[in-house]
Amino acid sequence: MSKVKYALIGFGGIAENRVAKEGFACDAGRFRPLRFAKLVGATDLNPMRESAAKALGLAWYRSLDEVLADDSIDAVYVATNNLSHVPLAAKALKAGKHVIVEKPMATSVSDARNLAKLAKSKGLSLTVDHMMVNNAWNVAGKAAMARGALGIVNDCRFHMEFAYGYDPAEAATWRCSKVEEMGGPIGDVASHCFYVAEFMFGKRIKRVGAVYYPKVMKIKAEDGAYVKFFFEDGMQGSVGCAFSEMRGGLAGTLTNLGYEIYGSKAAMRGYGTMFQLSGYTDEPIVQRLEIDDGRSVRPVRPAKIRNIYQTLIEGHAKSVIDGKPLTGDDAVHNLALCAACHASAKQGGKIISVD
Repeated sequence: MSKVKYALIGFGGIAENRVAKEGFACDAGRFRPLRFAKLVGATDLNPMRESAAKALGLAWYRSLDEVLADDSIDAVYVATNNLSHVPLAAKALKAGKHVIVEKPMATSVSDARNLAKLAKSKGLSLTVDHMMVNNAWNVAGKAAMARGALGIVNDCRFHMEFAYGYDPAEAATWRCSKVEEMGGPIGDVASHCFYVAEFMFGKRIKRVGAVYYPKVMKIKAEDGAYVKFFFEDGMQGSVGCAFSEMRGGLAGTLTNLGYEIYGSKAAMRGYGTMFQLSGYTDEPIVQRLEIDDGRSVRPVRPAKIRNIYQTLIEGHAKSVIDGKPLTGDDAVHNLALCAACHASAKQGGKIISVD
């Protein structure tokens, strides 16, 4: 197999611009073709999306069934609404297709576990779009910690706090109105904080406690939450996630999406490193990572910029080619952490263990 051939299930605006044009490098003016993966087709419930797909040179399928009946398709990328992730991904796995699915993989922990179990039983590769681990600054930060640049680390804080939902149209979206679909700041953005923290430290979060922010917004979901978490070795950290924080304008909002990691020698701070950005010069902000020892601040610069979506897709494709399928277990664990945060907040911040 020279390249794994994918079809995109769901072809809305984000799927077109982030997944197809960027992730699969269909924007040939900006990106070179991927080494291991190729997007060859797409489908969507809205037939009006056909012209946009064909403009990128993609075959148009009238339904998911047409995609799954095509033996030339090796894998699918599910980019539909949250509630449909599991039924569509499960149908694809049962048809023998490898699967990438947008975050969250499911809207319940039990559904996520069943999907992962199905993929394993079929010997197929399943992964979720936890793309921020591929951010070049996060990779460089992980390496800096590993070589002892911060000394002994005993605390960290990851945060994604911004304003979303004050506008009625935003308030009506799933992110603000449907907690059962993993909407709300915990399901939507604390989830990113959890998997990036686990990536950078190389260990799992095993216990969480959470409290909701004061209610100031007219949205059905929580306005925000403070989460205290504990890694498997007992080290602590925290997460701040919110839709209620103004953060000035675009620069203040995007540069605030990051973290602080505290060591005995120095602290490391990331600015804008937890978002949909890869670090290109045409992006709205300049990402940065800094080590502060109290006397001076020095930048941490990545050796190479990697597109966060392309790296995810190439990793999945290579797992297919190498016959080493991804399990989706990290996505199941991530959902369990989010569910535990809600359970904790409803019990006054009780610390809850997570497998």
